[in-house]
Amino acid sequence: MLVLLPPSEGKAASGRGAPLKPESLSLPGLTPARETVLGELVELCAGDEEKAREVLGLSEGLRGEVAKNAELRTAGARPAGEIYTGVLYDALDLASLDAAARKRAARSLLVFSGLWGAVRVTDRIPSYRCSMGVKLPALGALGAYWRAPMAEVLPDAAGDGLVLDLRSAAYATAWKPKGEVAGRTATVRVLHAPTRKVVSHFNKATKGRIVRSLLMSGSAPAGPAELVEALRDLGYEVEAQAPAKAGKPWALDVLVAEVH
Repeated sequence: MLVLLPPSEGKAASGRGAPLKPESLSLPGLTPARETVLGELVELCAGDEEKAREVLGLSEGLRGEVAKNAELRTAGARPAGEIYTGVLYDALDLASLDAAARKRAARSLLVFSGLWGAVRVTDRIPSYRCSMGVKLPALGALGAYWRAPMAEVLPDAAGDGLVLDLRSAAYATAWKPKGEVAGRTATVRVLHAPTRKVVSHFNKATKGRIVRSLLMSGSAPAGPAELVEALRDLGYEVEAQAPAKAGKPWALDVLVAEVH
């Protein structure tokens, strides 16, 4: 099973360990593209601060993120699972998983990123600020920039098992499963059952809980239909829509009665 996650906008501070080594990150086929984005981001943030803040969409209160980006090559690095914070990652709570579940997380979780393309939770990265919606001056929109490198690398990463896609719309632009891979992909929405509406906070929290439940249970659904049964066994109310034709993903709605 491969689980596709969005990153968090807020991030923990960089560690005091060794600096980033781009060549050490998972999915080495993305290394040239990562080096290009990293170089452009560092150059942007080491120059005109106001221009960098405008390009990155940062408020006055986040001005310090520009200086942080300028030092990415020398900043200490930590496992990505410790860098990403926020509602989804609080609910997932990787640090409290047992040893077996942590091994499953290391194998199956893939976090998408405007800067790195995608990383495993065990990959050591510095704290940074660069969303997939950013348009770097020399590269354009990062969602579009990453499509070609991702198309080369992600099908192999997906293997022959289930792909559980929990990404937000901005990060889904970087890679769209196609063909046979799409047929074993499931996208998930979390809906407030009484209103049938998506609400951002509990949408993220519930997705974090879903991933945690699967990791802790040791469940290994082979495909979308098996995922539906696994989630129901874990106590989730799930409505599933199989694709009308081959080469399209399944659409799953998880219904939540309480907003929390």
